[in-house]
Amino acid sequence: MTLDRTFIRSGAAVRIAAMVLAAGLGISSTACTSNMAGQSTSYLVIDSIKAASGAKPNELQNTLASDVQTKGGVLEDGAQVTLRLAMKDPGASDDPTQPSTTNFITVNRYHVKFIRSDGRNTQGLDVPYEFDGAFTATVNGGGAAASFILVRVQSKLEAPLMALRGLGGAVAISTIAQVTFYGYDQAGRAVSVAGQVSVNFADWADPD
Repeated sequence: MTLDRTFIRSGAAVRIAAMVLAAGLGISSTACTSNMAGQSTSYLVIDSIKAASGAKPNELQNTLASDVQTKGGVLEDGAQVTLRLAMKDPGASDDPTQPSTTNFITVNRYHVKFIRSDGRNTQGLDVPYEFDGAFTATVNGGGAAASFILVRVQSKLEAPLMALRGLGGAVAISTIAQVTFYGYDQAGRAVSVAGQVSVNFADWADPD
């Protein structure tokens, strides 16, 4: 009888452990997002995100060296995203592999959030505040490229970036900028896609 009760208790423990594991897996899976989510028959793909220092706005790079102070002033840093369209379902009736005008996606806003790999992610203390921005670009079968602000002037006038001034690059804050783009297809169905770019903040040497 003692063996039976032990077996029952063990079986219950196994069932509880399985339920906890399943719950954990459920939480993990719901935390994942996909650019194919939603009701639209088309979706966005990010081919690249490149950024440029405000001091050298035409020199787009895969990693941004963001200068917190340039010749005594403050400049915002821009970026460019290259987007293309992909189809979940057949497109135009005469050529199902190509999108119809209804499938075209208009991107009209974006959200930027900075994170650090060491887990110190308190906004206004460890990393700049996240923010929303806007631009309008319609992505058709030929794709589209659009420019946007990646690092605002306000961010360089607040903590933690203000504290980097005058240090001559001796201290840097390395972050990953998570950028999510939002829009809609021409039937009004919501679409979003997310990408990332590395941003290293410091009082870099001023350009000549």
